[in-house]
Amino acid sequence: MVKTLRDLPQIQALLDLPLIQDVAARYSRAETVAAVRHITNELRSALLADAGAGLPEFDDAGFADRIATVIEAARAPSLRPVINATGIVIHTNLGRAPMAPQAVEAMRAAGAAPSNLEFDLSTGKRGSRHSHVEELICSLTGAEAAVVVNNCAAAVLLSLMATASGRKVVASRGELIEIGGSFRLPDVIVQSGAQLCEVGATNKTRLSDYETAIDAGTAVLLKSHTSNYKIVGFTSSPARQDIAKLAAKNDVIFIEDLGSGVLIDLSPFGLNDEPVVADILKTGVDLVMFSGDKLLGGPQAGIIAGRRDIIAALKSHPLMRAVRIDKLSLAALEATLRLYQPPHDPLIAIPVLRMLSTPLDVVHRRAQALAALLAPLDLIHVEVKETAAFVGAGSLPTQDLPSFAVAIELAAFSADALAAALRQSETPIIGRIERGQVLLDMRTTGDADIVVIAKALAQISAA
Repeated sequence: MVKTLRDLPQIQALLDLPLIQDVAARYSRAETVAAVRHITNELRSALLADAGAGLPEFDDAGFADRIATVIEAARAPSLRPVINATGIVIHTNLGRAPMAPQAVEAMRAAGAAPSNLEFDLSTGKRGSRHSHVEELICSLTGAEAAVVVNNCAAAVLLSLMATASGRKVVASRGELIEIGGSFRLPDVIVQSGAQLCEVGATNKTRLSDYETAIDAGTAVLLKSHTSNYKIVGFTSSPARQDIAKLAAKNDVIFIEDLGSGVLIDLSPFGLNDEPVVADILKTGVDLVMFSGDKLLGGPQAGIIAGRRDIIAALKSHPLMRAVRIDKLSLAALEATLRLYQPPHDPLIAIPVLRMLSTPLDVVHRRAQALAALLAPLDLIHVEVKETAAFVGAGSLPTQDLPSFAVAIELAAFSADALAAALRQSETPIIGRIERGQVLLDMRTTGDADIVVIAKALAQISAA
């Protein structure tokens, strides 16, 4: 085995070797060149860092296999399933809501064959993609009409462009939210062409503040549910019913951005601060918008429900073409919405709701089962800990969920190193670190995940 930097061959010389030419024939020359460069750069760095480092036999089958391995790794899908053991139920960085099998199957079916996406089977003429979910949304929320776009930010933008462009939107200072990625509601309002009029103070807004701000140029009173933060202490805000009456009296539109939005009452599970969409509409709100991939438990989508005349204006607005929902998301959303209807139980059928409503003793048993599988391994410490899980995705920020996690410390691994090793498992496992331990929260994992986690930790401890 040669060991000097001078003996590192040129790229072309390596590509001329028969075994490497075989690799190029199996894959492609471009991929082989990239892999060879990658490996030789690694070898060069190793030699520069350590004068005693060696170089492989380049005309050996082992080196050709190494090139093929690099190519296969580059070809592997970048977007991969992971196990969410963070304790955050709707984790934005992990894809938000995991979907029900029925929704996944609906996407597969919609993608595998032509469909009646915009084709009316009864008349043989062009149809509307909105028709596939509008009636469902109306039946579940009590709205007169509904339309769906690609996300909730698009729903806000479209709604304001269609109702308030060139006119005034009145909003409370305490509700001018910023969502993930530093997108701020005031900026969205400006982009819609509307003029923002802030009223009230950060902690207190009165009905009279809205009333004073209304003039001939006012088009919308906008309320935003502060789903990703909470102002506590000396606070007050007018009831929705009162804002709705004020809007109707002055012939302006009352819109509410719920952000997340739920279709069923979550208070039996200790989650009291997320209003049910149907209840919001009953207060007189003209238009409400909410996400499909948060507490609803479906795909990314922005759902707009409310008055028929306003929804009709949204459907015909030029921006609709740019923000319309795609066929796969539409299929998944329809399938998800149907799981809210009998004979289905959404608390069982929809993964997000199932995680939120799982009894604590079930979570505890899951943690004990994982700990029992890990006990025979050469681990320094395995402990079942009582902890707290969170809804996530900007929903219910001040409310947590009782949970249990398995705390793990592994010999020769720091907590950071162990967390990194878990992320590199065949199925990546994402936990959290607390006080020098890796915690795997069992509220956000399923029973099937336990065996996968145990296998991954066995491989890590044996390495």
